Amino acid sequence: MTKAKVRVAEIPRDYAGRRLDQALAALFPDVTRSQLQQWIADGRVLLDERAPRKRDKVRGGERVEVREPTAAIATDTAEPIALDIVYEDESLIVVNKPAGLVVHPGAGNPRGTLLNALLHHAPELARLPRAGIVHRLDKDTSGLMVVARTEQARQRLSDDLQSRRISREYIAIVNGVMVAGGTVEAPIGRHRVDRKRMAVTERGREAVSHYRVMRKYRAHTLVQVTLESGRTHQIRVHMAHLRFPVIGDPVYGGRLRVPPAASARLTELLRGFKRQALHAVKLSLRHPQTGEELRWSASVPEDMSVLMEALVEDAREHAN
Repeated sequence: MTKAKVRVAEIPRDYAGRRLDQALAALFPDVTRSQLQQWIADGRVLLDERAPRKRDKVRGGERVEVREPTAAIATDTAEPIALDIVYEDESLIVVNKPAGLVVHPGAGNPRGTLLNALLHHAPELARLPRAGIVHRLDKDTSGLMVVARTEQARQRLSDDLQSRRISREYIAIVNGVMVAGGTVEAPIGRHRVDRKRMAVTERGREAVSHYRVMRKYRAHTLVQVTLESGRTHQIRVHMAHLRFPVIGDPVYGGRLRVPPAASARLTELLRGFKRQALHAVKLSLRHPQTGEELRWSASVPEDMSVLMEALVEDAREHAN
């Protein structure tokens, strides 16, 4: 844990009439406005020794005191684990995470995670909460992730993620043949019985996924999915909710579907696909320092590529 940081300043006279959150954003440009609003709501801001509201107007000349929350800093071990780095500069790192790599250390995975690898690649990340990781992918989902390299970048990326200004595009191979694409607007929360699972539930948090059919096979569909929210297991839960679960999903996948009269090779590939066929293929965001719009893409991993080729061959062989 780090010692809480306290900021003390005087509101400039020419700020008179501004909302408090606007005045603080101008006073402390290294902190995002949404973060400042949260600190005000949490009682971490005092204006002339009283707790204000974010919409309160300032007069100018007041003494403001801001107590930043203590952040948990990475104390994990740096490990020389290979990383597929797509892009990096002084503010951020974009990695292409392979399937099978856990993002954060936890119960059952104390080491050998993406976080451990990042600490070895960029030791300065040890100063940041979660080593700068601002969003995650499930262990067996592959694809693009962004990692902040400075506290300012971490705050801005976190703010953009919450404000839906970071675009994430996935591809998935699902069981069943979809007629057309669409949108799923279904809240997601913990399963009522199995707390390790997520489920569509009225008590859950808002979750929106847009999906588009990219290719139809005989008993499966290749879909593109973009997210407006980032709930745990969101795509996997939403696809299962539509009754088109992701192939290989050990939690939400249901019964495996094998096309009738499928070749031994395709049958073996389908039965042997032991992770969800889900890949974060594209990522776009505003650079946290320059504001430049940046975009990256990651090739489809070999296991999904081989399966897609086999499904195409199967469809060709059984075409009318």
